[in-house]
Amino acid sequence: MSEVRLFTLARRYPLVGAILLVGLLVAVLVLSGQDAAAQGFASIFALAVALYRAGSMVKDLFRGRWGIDLLAITAIGATVVVGEYIAALVIVLMLTGGEALEDYAQGRATRELTDLLKRSPRNAHRVEPSGDLVDIAVEDVNPGDVLLVKPAETVPVDGELLSGAGSFDESALTGESLPVERSRGGSVLSGTVNGPAAVRIKATATAKESQYSQIVALVQEAAASRAPTVRLADRYAIPFTVVAFAMAGVAWFISGDPVRFVEVLVVATPCPLLIAAPVAFLAGTSRAAKAGVIIKNAGTLEQLSKVRTAVFDKTGTLTAGKPTLVAVRRAGSDSPSEETLLQLAASAEQFSSHVFATSVMASAAERGLPLLPSTAATEHATNGVAARVGYHDVVVGKAAFVREQTTGFEQSELAGGQLAIYVGVDGRYAGTLIMSDPLRVNAVDTLEKLRDLGVRESLLLTGDAESTARSIAAQAGMETVLAECLPGDKVRAVAGLKTRPVMMVGDGVNDAPVLAAADVGIAMGARGATAASESADVVILLDDLSKVAVAVDVGQYTLRIARTSIWTGILLSLVLMVFASWGFIVPVTGALLQELVDLATILNALRALGKKQPRGSRPEGAGPSSARVRPPAQNAGRARG
Repeated sequence: MSEVRLFTLARRYPLVGAILLVGLLVAVLVLSGQDAAAQGFASIFALAVALYRAGSMVKDLFRGRWGIDLLAITAIGATVVVGEYIAALVIVLMLTGGEALEDYAQGRATRELTDLLKRSPRNAHRVEPSGDLVDIAVEDVNPGDVLLVKPAETVPVDGELLSGAGSFDESALTGESLPVERSRGGSVLSGTVNGPAAVRIKATATAKESQYSQIVALVQEAAASRAPTVRLADRYAIPFTVVAFAMAGVAWFISGDPVRFVEVLVVATPCPLLIAAPVAFLAGTSRAAKAGVIIKNAGTLEQLSKVRTAVFDKTGTLTAGKPTLVAVRRAGSDSPSEETLLQLAASAEQFSSHVFATSVMASAAERGLPLLPSTAATEHATNGVAARVGYHDVVVGKAAFVREQTTGFEQSELAGGQLAIYVGVDGRYAGTLIMSDPLRVNAVDTLEKLRDLGVRESLLLTGDAESTARSIAAQAGMETVLAECLPGDKVRAVAGLKTRPVMMVGDGVNDAPVLAAADVGIAMGARGATAASESADVVILLDDLSKVAVAVDVGQYTLRIARTSIWTGILLSLVLMVFASWGFIVPVTGALLQELVDLATILNALRALGKKQPRGSRPEGAGPSSARVRPPAQNAGRARG
């Protein structure tokens, strides 16, 4: 097995294989007493590698990256000139072996992504109308297809569970170690592993549009990006190279020995500057993906680490976004009955993309009220929807919207935490649907974690009525509230904030503009809010607000590791150069020590993968402390925000 592995490594890294072979031949020549032949053979080989790498160095210079090859190539030439041919071979090994070391580090840093790719399903079992089971390629699955997922199989595409219940392992996507139970009608993510019983699902997306493929694409995008800290590391190489040549020249001048120049250069190769930082950012991105947080580019990790203001949308972000119907209030005795009012509102809301629309329709379904045919439906963003339902003109939405289009409007009195959906029928105010959308049980904990992580300010930015917004903000412990905002108002509000960087957290289509405008936009993407997810820099796959704090924590931890790796490499190299300047380190020893420095800094960069649970990762409903909710302050109103 070891021989096969060595052969594979030699094929993948031919220069490394060649230097090992040359080293063996040189050792044989030295042991046989042919020192001159050994020196000549080693010198020619080292110079040939130096000339080969000079081409790469020129390309890097045009890309603004330099230091590693310039110093190393100079060191190879200098060691050959002064007769230190063994040191020259060690430097060549260090130079060519750096590629293999970087590949290993990047592979380790992106292990979660690699695991996702390996587990990608290739086939699906489609249930035909006749009941027959046909195996098809996963790319051929269409929305609406009924699929059978056998025990321990990976779910091929996003779907809706048709079986009565199912147990799924979502750890590869969300980091949740315990199996998740789903009931009939629940959503099932592609990439999760089915439990011990076969289940049927109805495909809701193609393979390309499913969460699994999107996760892989996003992490690949992140892996290809370069963070500002990585570019900063490139710039460190310039003064470092100047300092290295200066120290080597001074040591030569003072000692009068050209070997001293070589001794300094062989310990000066700044590999950590060009390898360690990218590895750390890849590791941080991979770590976040394992926790169910997709960070689209490496630059976002650095921005997350510096966030000082957190802005939250209300509905579906600070609140669960699943309002429940509390009561139906008729405007008067001549208004439609409660059942008719709810049925008309639900029939109009079927054309709305707002989260409240789903709740209204669900409430009608619970009461056994079928949706009526609707025509001429028009949604007024953040305000409401107007539609022709049967023989009636129906408007549903916020108070100001319904007031403008009806007569006899009356504002409803609400208890703390309640909100109102107003309904007008045939030009007259008909009544109100009283809903309740409580604060998420882990919202208070999440805000506390963010404060612990250095986020100085937090504010609520919503299209909801002032009273509703202030009630939720009081429960969450937030003092600053901007309510009754249109999408444009939200963008202007975020742009005007002084304490930056600003992180905006939202989930709806209406949040897309402000997510794009913020320094860091975070989309709660569990409900598939496509526009918001595309505009955001970070997508949280779970319906779990605590992952916002996890994202900030991962950003801070990753940046800390990247900078530590860079400066550790620089300082260790400087210390070695000082000792070499005084002649305490011979060239061969120096080359070996520099390789150890490279290894140490890269291994340190891999610490960004993290073994500990990120702070702020308590899931919703995970424990008693996550259920702390401050008492409501005052009555609430309603808007579509």
